[in-house]
Amino acid sequence: MNVGIIGTGNMGKILIDAFMESRVLMPSDLFITNRTLEKAYAIQRQYPAISVEDHIFEVIQKADLIFLCVKPLEIYPILKEHTDYFTEQKCLVSITSPISVEQLETVVHCQVARVIPSITNQALSGVSLLTFGENCNEEWRRTIEELFGSISTPTFIEESITRIASDIVSCGPAFMSYLLQRFIQAATTKTPITEEHATKLATGMLVGMGKLFEKELFTLPTLQEKVCVKGGITGEGIKVLERELEGIFEQLVTATHLKFEEDVHEVQKQFNQHEV
Repeated sequence: MNVGIIGTGNMGKILIDAFMESRVLMPSDLFITNRTLEKAYAIQRQYPAISVEDHIFEVIQKADLIFLCVKPLEIYPILKEHTDYFTEQKCLVSITSPISVEQLETVVHCQVARVIPSITNQALSGVSLLTFGENCNEEWRRTIEELFGSISTPTFIEESITRIASDIVSCGPAFMSYLLQRFIQAATTKTPITEEHATKLATGMLVGMGKLFEKELFTLPTLQEKVCVKGGITGEGIKVLERELEGIFEQLVTATHLKFEEDVHEVQKQFNQHEV
C-alpha cells in the first residue's frame, strides 16, 4: 500500500517516525510533500527510500491512502484544487478536529476518515481518535484501524465529543507537561534541588505512574488514595490543589472550545462556498 503525507510539520513528521519505528510501513511505501520542500527532503535524508514529490497532485496520484497534515484553513483549498485526483478507490484522512468527515465528503468522492493523533504516538503509545465517513468501506476502516493500532490504541469517537476528546488525547500532553514544569519550578525556587535533578525525578515519576495505569494496578482515584495517607504530608498538598485549582480545568475546556468554535466557523464558510 502506498501512503501519501501532505504536510510534514510537527504531526506529519510524528506520524512518519511512528510508522517507520513500528515497521507497519516501509520507507519505500511513503510519498511526501510539504509547502517548504526542504522539510520533506530533511525527512528523506533520515529515511532515504521515502519519495519526496514537488507537487501535491503527485502525492495523491501515487498514493492509495493520503494523509492531510496541514492547518484547518488550508484543507479546503487543497481539496478544491485537487478534487479530480481523489478517485473513488483512494482514501483521504484528515488529522484536524474542526473539519468533519461529512464536510470532506461534500468535496471529494473518495473514501474519507479523520484520525486525530497524539504526540504520544511517536513512542508507539497513547490514543488516536478515529471517525469514519459514511461512505468509507470496511476494507479501509480495517486498514486504518490496523495502521494506527501499530502506533497507538485506536479509539472511535462521535462528532459530538471531538473537541473534548482531542483536548484530553492530543492537547493533554502539553497541559500535563506545563503543570509538571510549574511543579519543578516551585521545587527549585523553594528548595536547594537543581532543575536538572528535579526534572529527572519528575519525569521518572511520570513514566512510572503511566506504567501503573498501563498494568491496571490502579485507577486515578485509587492511586490518590494509596499515596495520600490520612493525616500525612501528601494530604496537605492535596488540600492546596483542591483550593487553588477549583474551576481551572473548566476554564481550560471553555477556552479550547471557544477557539474550536472559531475555527469551525471559519472552515464552514469555506465549505459553504462549495455548496453554493
